[in-house]
Formats: sequence, structure tokens, C-alpha cells
Amino acid sequence: MKKQIIDPNIINEEGRTVKWFLVLFYIIYIGFDFSYTFISKYIPTLKDDTPDILRTWIYLVMFALIPLAWYLYKKQKTYQIKYIYFTCYTFLTFLNDIITYIGKPEMYKSGNIVEVLWLLLSPIFVNTSFLRVVIVGLSLKYLLVGLIIHAPNALLSLLLIAILSVFACILLSRFQAYVKAVKTSYDHQLIGIVKGVIATLELKDPYTKGHSERVASYAHVLAKETKKFTVDELRAFNYACLLHDIGKVHIPDQILMKPTKLTKEEYEIIKSHTTVGAEAVSKVEGLQNGIDVIRSHHERWDGKGYPDELKKEQIPYLARIAAIADAFDAMTSTRSYRSALPVEEAYKRILDGRDTQFDPELVDLFQEIFPIWVEIHKKLSNNIEPLQLKEVNP
Repeated sequence: MKKQIIDPNIINEEGRTVKWFLVLFYIIYIGFDFSYTFISKYIPTLKDDTPDILRTWIYLVMFALIPLAWYLYKKQKTYQIKYIYFTCYTFLTFLNDIITYIGKPEMYKSGNIVEVLWLLLSPIFVNTSFLRVVIVGLSLKYLLVGLIIHAPNALLSLLLIAILSVFACILLSRFQAYVKAVKTSYDHQLIGIVKGVIATLELKDPYTKGHSERVASYAHVLAKETKKFTVDELRAFNYACLLHDIGKVHIPDQILMKPTKLTKEEYEIIKSHTTVGAEAVSKVEGLQNGIDVIRSHHERWDGKGYPDELKKEQIPYLARIAAIADAFDAMTSTRSYRSALPVEEAYKRILDGRDTQFDPELVDLFQEIFPIWVEIHKKLSNNIEPLQLKEVNP
């Protein structure tokens, strides 16, 4: 299964966030240590004669991470950087506290400004998993430190972590609400584009009216049954199925509406709708993940399909799903050259296509969910309901 394409704008934004976070991390990390050392010279009560045994090593490791962070940034794996930095810093400071204060619990001073930074700035990544890792990681650190060196002061750090965690969760929820609002607005615009394209196709070929919506509905049920896809992936697949025939806008009407058998030359023109459609959406933000479905939904399991004559697992998985849905709806819909077949006959032909036209495992799943497809056919055939594009359910 092809990895879903990630919007480069998202990658760039994540990269900028990581860079600013690391700049603040090093400024606060270094600035606090030097400021504290300088001020403690003039305020004796702040002076701490207990040596940080691993302090130098912590500095060396944290600065050694810079080349790794740069490498991950270049490889567009910036999401890993924050986890690496947090894990390394927390683990090293944990070891330093244990080694430095073991047997001297009364001298233990818990917490530092860098850990406050982790808690309060982690929401800027708008990532619930990362905030959870930060909260659990810091809590576990001070819990273990308190148990190992018997330092009651560690409880104060746990209390502070709990308080700051509440603020961090509030910030994260607000960021997520803003992101969701922007995403919803974007989805509405994308749905408008899809509706416009489908309406254009249906005006060009009245016989395919409702075809795209039915194919999308059938395919969504089958894709969901595989249990291989997230809600976002199913939503993107829904858009791809709705637009799987977008390339037909370039097919001359006399060919598209021809009531008799096509010539070899005319059939080649019809076949070109897959490549034309894929090219048409290749530059549209939010639709790139549907290119494989649009291009390859007429490929066959035995390699006799088009446009690339892909065979078996070479065919993108979602395109294999769309192929069954498209074939089923084509057979059960009235076209210019024939009347619709009964759903029972279409069902039999899909089974007959097992191992030749269709993925055998998907045909097995098709048999299980066929009653649902029958209900969809009854509901959406003959354009009983107008086209409505809604967010797919998980």
C-alpha cells in the first residue's frame, strides 16, 4: 500500500516549529545555567556546592544532537526530533540526579526551568501524543528519583508538573480547536470543487449521473471492512472515488455517448481518461493521495488492465478496491449501450472475476458486505437522493 502523501506545507510548518523550539531550548538551557552561576556568586543563599556529576556530559550529548536534528530535518522526519531531545534530556538529568544526590536526599533540589519549557511549549506542536509523553516522562522521572534517593522534594515537582500540565492541556485544546476550524473550512472548499467537477461530468454524460457517488459509497464500505485505514485516509479515498472518472471530461461526446460498439481507436481514447484524470488532480492540494485510484482503477489482477498493465500487488491497494466498486456500479447502471443488470447478476460476475479481474481477498470481503451494497444500490440508484458529500465516519 502506497504511503499517503503529506502536504509539504505541513512538513514545512513542523520544521519551523522544531527550529524555533530548539533555539529556545538552547537559549534557556545555557542561559539559565550561566545566569544562576553568576547570580549565586553575589547571593550566597543560592549557592549550591553539590557538584552535578554528569553536567558536562549532558552538555556534550545535547550539543551532539544538533547534527542528528539537522539530518532528520533534511530527511523530512522532523517529527522525531522533539521526541529524541526530550528523551535524551530527561534520561540524562534523571541519571545525574540519582548519581549526584544518592545518599544525600536533604540536598536535593528538584525541577529546572528547561522542564517548565518542555511542559508549556510542547502544545505548539499540536500533538496530543507528544504532550502525553512529556507529562508521563517528567512525572515518572520525579517519582523514580523520589523513591530511589528518598527525597520528599520530588513530590513538589510532581505537584508542579500536575499544575503545569493542566495549563498545557488547555493550550493544546485551543490550538487543536483552531486547527480543526481551519481544516473544516478547507474541507468545505475541497468539497465544493469536487461537487463542481462531478456536476460537469454528469452534464456531459447523463447516463453516469450518480455513478461517482455510488462508487464512493460502495468503495468506502469495502475499504472500511479491511480495517487498514484511518478516518483521514478514508476521507481522502472518498474524494478519489468521487473523482475517479474526472478524465472523461476530455472524451468527445460522440464517443462517450455512442450507443454501439466502440472501434479500437475510440476505445483507446476512452482508456486515456485514467491518465488524463490523474494528471488533472496532480497539482491540486488535498487530492494528490487520490492519484493512484484515479489512474489505476481499471487495472486487472491478471495484468490485462490499463493504463500500465499492472499485475496483482503491483496495483495500488485502494485502486483494487475502487475497481470492484466501479465494475459493480457500471453493471447495475443503465448506459447508452445497454440496460442495467440485476444486482444478483453483477454479484455473480464479480465472483467470476476473482483471481482474473479482481483481488481475490477483496472479492472475499465483497461477499461479506454485499448486503450493505444492495442497500446502497436501493438508496442511491435512479438518483433518489441528490448528491451530498459528507465527512466519512470512522
